[in-house]
Amino acid sequence: MLELTIENRDRIYLIGFLLGAGLLLFAGRNLLQQSVLVTWGLTFGGTTAAAVLLVALYRVRLELQASRHQLAIREAELNFAREVQRSLFPRQLPQGGGLEFAGVCIPARGISGDYYDVLQLPDGRLIFAIADISGKGISAAILMANLQAVLRTLVETSRSPGEVCSRLNHHLHQVTDESKFATFFFAQWDPARRLLCYINAGHHAPILMGSHRGRRLDQGGVPLGMFPDSEFHMGELALEPRDLLVLYSDGVTEAASVGGEEFGEGRLTSIVEAHSDRPLVEIKGHILDAVRNWSGKELEDDVTLLIARATE
Repeated sequence: MLELTIENRDRIYLIGFLLGAGLLLFAGRNLLQQSVLVTWGLTFGGTTAAAVLLVALYRVRLELQASRHQLAIREAELNFAREVQRSLFPRQLPQGGGLEFAGVCIPARGISGDYYDVLQLPDGRLIFAIADISGKGISAAILMANLQAVLRTLVETSRSPGEVCSRLNHHLHQVTDESKFATFFFAQWDPARRLLCYINAGHHAPILMGSHRGRRLDQGGVPLGMFPDSEFHMGELALEPRDLLVLYSDGVTEAASVGGEEFGEGRLTSIVEAHSDRPLVEIKGHILDAVRNWSGKELEDDVTLLIARATE
């Protein structure tokens, strides 16, 4: 037989006393003026029931205070995690080097499993990437931070995008279980040759405008972390001035309307095409506004954008 909790026991006692007091009042309604004993019993029962009620209310108040305290602690921890994660995104995007950038990550639940990064190496190469970690919440955010740290270490010592992705894939497979993985788009820009080398590991193909409009950047392989020895095939692309790339997470294209219809890649492409000549910050703003207006409610998934344009 299951043991009664303190809360359930208090409820049973209270109900019992109240029922007892009610029965006494009903039974002795005609005897109150005839018997001192009955009067005393009714008074005692009513007083006891009131006392138990007060004790129960006091206990509820203490539990409420404890719950609020725990809620405050959790909120403080979440705020701290949010600030730590925000610091992992690039505070200032590189200027020069043949590419300009704009990026944003909007978490749906305070902290995000999405990731983007842009950094310039000492030899002048530009590295940029976007990733979407499977799952949500704290576990996805921890894996995102791990990916960021390992990636920044690898690009300092690895020359080839294929080598970076292979080593990153092997690392993620070691530190996660089979249900965890990351879709990943990694690009390396050589300003001297104006050549973009990339690997798409199961991520949405970026939208491309300009001299290569409509081309899909889908060379690569499976998402990172799924298999220990996955192979990744590198794609190459020579960019002309004003060529535009829009990298995004599925929180953009899978944002659902009130009726359940997804925003979709077609709408995203139309918005990019309509504003492709505008400054990158404006393009980013138009996309975010369109997604918010389409969904008409709070975002259900993290929304991440990274936009790059080739300069003169």
